[in-house]
Amino acid sequence: MGFLAFILLGLIAGAIAKLILPGRQGGGWIATLVLGVIGALLGGWIGGAVFGVGYDGFFSIESWLIAIVGALVVLVIWGFITGRRGAKR
Repeated sequence: MGFLAFILLGLIAGAIAKLILPGRQGGGWIATLVLGVIGALLGGWIGGAVFGVGYDGFFSIESWLIAIVGALVVLVIWGFITGRRGAKR
């Protein structure tokens, strides 16, 4: 998968993750892009290490599931980090 396709996959996966998890995550399209790309990387690493699956191509359902699940994990972690910081104030 090319670099631009991976960025596009991360952007869309981040947007889908924000739609799946309710709440106020904040951030604009740049935060969504970063969340999705980090999530796609994390999902690919975990998917390869645990399940032996990877990114087959942009239109592969495995690639999309890996990226979306990874973005969900990153979004939950980001919610814990920002929630703790907001509770201290």
